[in-house]
Amino acid sequence: MTAADFVATCPPMPDAKICGITTVEALDAAIEGGARFVGFVTYPKSPRFLSMDKLAALAARARGRVETVLVTVNADDGHLAAANVAAQPDWIQLHGSESTKRAAEVRPFARRGLIKAVGIAKHEDFATLPPYYPIVDFFLFDAQVPKGGLPGGNALPFDWGVTAGAQIDRPWFLAGGLNPSNVKEAIQVSGADLVDVSSGVESSPGLKDPHLIAQFLAAAEV
Repeated sequence: MTAADFVATCPPMPDAKICGITTVEALDAAIEGGARFVGFVTYPKSPRFLSMDKLAALAARARGRVETVLVTVNADDGHLAAANVAAQPDWIQLHGSESTKRAAEVRPFARRGLIKAVGIAKHEDFATLPPYYPIVDFFLFDAQVPKGGLPGGNALPFDWGVTAGAQIDRPWFLAGGLNPSNVKEAIQVSGADLVDVSSGVESSPGLKDPHLIAQFLAAAEV
């Protein structure tokens, strides 16, 4: 999918992903608020981790109502196969250190394609992207993982201005430290195609607040 193809198929704003959904209430709030994507995390160390049974139940409720993203971190084929049966995800998000070779191996597990998360701190970090162009459909730019931190959901922003004017041959999500109060500014500064939020709409780690989800999605309309 090229950036032009993506724009042609976009629904009205907001183009947002609510990631780390763990409850029916959060899922329904994301859908009712107009999110294009919802993310389900199967990384065991995450506070947003879903068992296969819970993953299956939430994915079934989401199916046909919103695009679903299976969020993984260096997952093996056995895990991907089980999660694929449970969730039938539209997209798989690679949020670990997956190489281009591994990304190509994972791609057949997704119905539509891949999202590759990349930690960004400076403009030079974008030089890592071109080898992934033939394989992935979206990038997700997040803050680099702090020492002792988990991949994603650390509520840490990076310098949004570093993305402005960057030549990126794929649509991309801005993530990291976004919340209802700053998402509008983040979009304006970064020029993001899409936005992704997890901890910024939580009342406690792993527990999404439906009211914050609604506020975030309303604020993301620009």
